[in-house]
This record gives sequence, C-alpha cells and structure tokens, in this order.
Amino acid sequence: MQTLAEGLRLPTNGLDYTILAIYFAVVLGIGFAARASVRTSLDFFLSGRSLPAWVTGLAFVAANLGATEILGMAANGAQYGAYTVHWYWIGAIPAMVFLGLVMMPFYYGSKVRSVPEFLLHRFGPSSHLLSSVIFAVSSVLIAGVNLYAMAIVLEALLGWPEWVAIVVAGFFVLAYITIGGLSSAIYNEVLQFFVILAALIPLTVVGLKRVGGWGGLTDSLTGSHGGEFLTAWEGTGVGSANPLGANWLTIVLGLGFVMSFGYWTTNFAEVQRALSAKNLSAAKRTPLIAAFPKIFIPMVVIVPGLIALVMEPALGKADSGLQYNDAIPVLMRDLLPNGVLGIAVTGLLAAFMAGMAANVSSFNTVFTNDIWGAYLKKDREDAYYLKTGRVVTAVGVLIGMGTAFIASSFSNIMNYLQTLFSFFNVPLFVVFIIGMFWKRTTPAAGFWGLLTGTAAAMINYFWLYKGGVIEIPSDQGANFVSSIVAFVVGAVVMIVVSYVSEPKPVEKLAGLVYGTRSPGMDDVAAEGDDAWYRRPALLGWGAIVLAAVCYVPFSF
Repeated sequence: MQTLAEGLRLPTNGLDYTILAIYFAVVLGIGFAARASVRTSLDFFLSGRSLPAWVTGLAFVAANLGATEILGMAANGAQYGAYTVHWYWIGAIPAMVFLGLVMMPFYYGSKVRSVPEFLLHRFGPSSHLLSSVIFAVSSVLIAGVNLYAMAIVLEALLGWPEWVAIVVAGFFVLAYITIGGLSSAIYNEVLQFFVILAALIPLTVVGLKRVGGWGGLTDSLTGSHGGEFLTAWEGTGVGSANPLGANWLTIVLGLGFVMSFGYWTTNFAEVQRALSAKNLSAAKRTPLIAAFPKIFIPMVVIVPGLIALVMEPALGKADSGLQYNDAIPVLMRDLLPNGVLGIAVTGLLAAFMAGMAANVSSFNTVFTNDIWGAYLKKDREDAYYLKTGRVVTAVGVLIGMGTAFIASSFSNIMNYLQTLFSFFNVPLFVVFIIGMFWKRTTPAAGFWGLLTGTAAAMINYFWLYKGGVIEIPSDQGANFVSSIVAFVVGAVVMIVVSYVSEPKPVEKLAGLVYGTRSPGMDDVAAEGDDAWYRRPALLGWGAIVLAAVCYVPFSF
C-alpha cells in the first residue's frame, strides 16, 4: 500500500490530542442521544422521515464533503489547476437542482426507502436486484477509499500505524451508526460540516498569506505552469492539449451531464438524506440548500491544492516522494501551529468519518431492505429488520476495511472515485432518466440498459483505455469518455429493447413517470409562510445563477 511521504509528520502535542478526544466524545454522545428516537426500522434507516430541511441540507453536502473530496479535489487542484472548478459549478450544481426540482417528487412521493426500490416499482424485480447489488458493491468500495485515505494520512501525520487508524475510525463510525441509525449519522454530519470548515478556512487563509496573496499565487503558477493552468475553459478546444486531458465537449457531456447527473440523482448516499426530510417540500429543498455551500467549497479545497503546488513545486513528481494526494498534509505540516493543528487534524478525521458514514448507512439500508428483506428473508417482523440493519452496518465497515487496499493503486484518489462513478452511477442514471420520462420504457429495457451500460463503461476503461487500444491523455479524460459510452450504450439498448418487449400498463405508472402523480406527491406541508427560502424553484435558479457568476473570473 502506498503511503504519504515520511517528512509529513506533524509536531502534535497534548493540546492537539485533547481536541481530537473531545470530538470523539461528542460524536459518540450524538449517537447515544439519537438512540432514543430509534424504535422502528424506518427510524433507523430514514430517521422516521422527520428531519427539517436545514438539517438534511447540511448533511447532504457534508456526506459528499468527505476526506476523499478534500484530499482528492486538492490533489486535482494541484494536478489540473483551475480546470478542477468544473467538478463543482458544472459537475454538481445543475444536477443538485435537477434532483431537488424534478426527481425528489418521484422519490419522496412514491414513499420508497431507497433508490433501488424506486426501480422495483418502475421496472420490476430484475432491475431492482441488479441495481441493489451494484449499489451495495459501490458503497463498500467508496467506504474503503475513505478508510484507506484516512489510514495513510494519520500514519504520516500522527505516526499511527495504518491498522490502528482503520480500527479507531471504523469503530467510531460503526458505534454511532449502530446506536443511533441514520439520525445519528446525519446530526454528526452537520457537526462535521462545521468542523471541516474550521479546519480548511484557516489553512487557506494562512496559505494565501504565505505565498503573497492571490496575486502572488497566480504569478507563481503562471510562471511555472502557464496561464492556462489558472483558467477553466482556455485550452479546452477539441484537439487542444491541457492538463485535464479533456475538451469542452467531454467536460460538458461527460462531466457536466452524464457523470454529474448520474452521481447526484442516483447516489443513495446523498438521496437518503433528502428522503429523511419531514415532508415533500423539505425533501425538495434539501439538495437546493446544499447547493449554496457547495458553490463555495472550491475556495477552501481547490485553492489549498494550488497553494501546496507553489510551496512544494516537486509535488506529484516521480522522484520527489510527494504525491498530489499530499497537498493538504503538506500545508498542515508547514503552516499550522499547535491547537489550530489539532482542529485541522480533527477536521480531516471528521471528513473521513462523514464520507464513510454516508456510504455505510446507505449500504445497510439497501442491503437490508432491497436484498435481504426483498429476496432472502421476506415478511418478517419490523424488529427483525432493525436488528439486521445493525448487523449489516458492522459487516459493511469490515468489508470497507478490506476494499481499502484496492484504492492503494491510485496516486490521486479522486481518479479512482470518478472511475467508480462512471461504472456504477452513470448506467443507473440512464435507466432512471429514460424510465422517468418515457412511458413506453419496459421492465426488460431497464434491466438490459443497466447491465450493458455498466459493461460498456468497464470495457472502455479496462480494455480500450488501459489496454492502449485508444489514446486518452489522462485518467480523468478516460472517465469522462467511459461515462459518455455507458450513457449512449445504455440508452440505445433501452430504446431497442423497449420496442421489442411489453411495457407496463399505464395505470401502474402513477407517480413513477413524469406527467403522472401519486397521492404522496401532493404532500407539501404548509410551513406557515411563503418566504423566498421556502420556494424550491427560486432556490434552484438562484444556485445556478450564482455558480455561473463564479465561473467569470476563471473564464477570461
């Protein structure tokens, strides 16, 4: 397993460890406090659908702001420069708005407990089982990425052996989810969101001061990497070379549409937070509220990657011993005093735990409800499934420990994550989007579209790209192409199969296809007023406009 550089050991002292211990105590305290509200399986898996929009919104963005996001996007910033902002302003915000305004009424209104369960209603058991297995596998793989990243960071920064770091963090995640269920995970994610910001903001501010402010940063990087390194769109013409290895077409279609919409609209680790909201109005606003902090996350994630590149010019070079993943640890080592260092380490650990908890809590829901309860042990009493969920949580953590070793072959963990998304989330998205907007889509089309889309992405990546059959400049460029291939193949197969197989009767599609409604879709509880912040459409368009404005400084 690859490790971070030896020279990254931090000068931590008793104050730093005290801050860390206090955080662990609070995490477990939240778990025990949430235990009182867990009486049924719905309480355990979806918080009894009782949480307010501001809580689910912050949990939504925190679940994504894991350590893989922090380390991976800082690594992308150091490796690809300002091109990395595409992952946020075109690769997240539009899809989050689409989820809130278009897809949440179908998810929440149909009263499903998971994303695969929606496929059960729309396409039948074959698509349901296949999507459940795919999602369960991807969840534990991504949980393993968080554990791997955390282990190598804590080994380098604090001197903890990898197995100690894995066991300690795994134990705390296991404890507070097993005790308090999804409510515990969500309230801890709200706490973790603020702890993460408390770690990243000082790191960014002090780092900018060290390199001479924004002007000093841009002057240094322009001199060493050229002006295009600090622009979002320059050099992305078809046939042009740029650090990202992608042109505007693959960025817009591969990242901005297929990969982005595939992740944000079908990834149950995110959707589960919205499904736990107290009513449809709150569920719709969950991803929209999350979109606003998401717009500004690049300032404290990508910018530190650029700062690290100025302070450590050898970052990412083969003979330096420093990988791009080392960007954040390099800044922590060089910039932060004790006390603040303890907050930064705590924030990093909080990020690992948030990312892992999101995937473990979604894994236990899908496996218990969509695999175990649907096909292996049907029609048991509710207490049985509540107990099963707790056992599956422990199993998910243990499997995540094993899959951590798979991530060790990637020097940039974000490349690995994007590869997984192109394999698993994009095929799910094409099945959802066609099935949700075309009544003629048949159950057979859902199954074969999902299967062939997944296979096509894997063939493109492992055989065509890794096998050297086609030449793509970077792993990220290959992921964008794999996503487009998965979407096109899955869509074509679905259309063809739909015309040669029998569709569901129209009367069975109520609330499952756009233009139809179910009784649950009218459940928009009045909240006392018609304030602007309770209007989903206004929130959604506001987020898109704000994201577009943020592009301006990086576009010219």
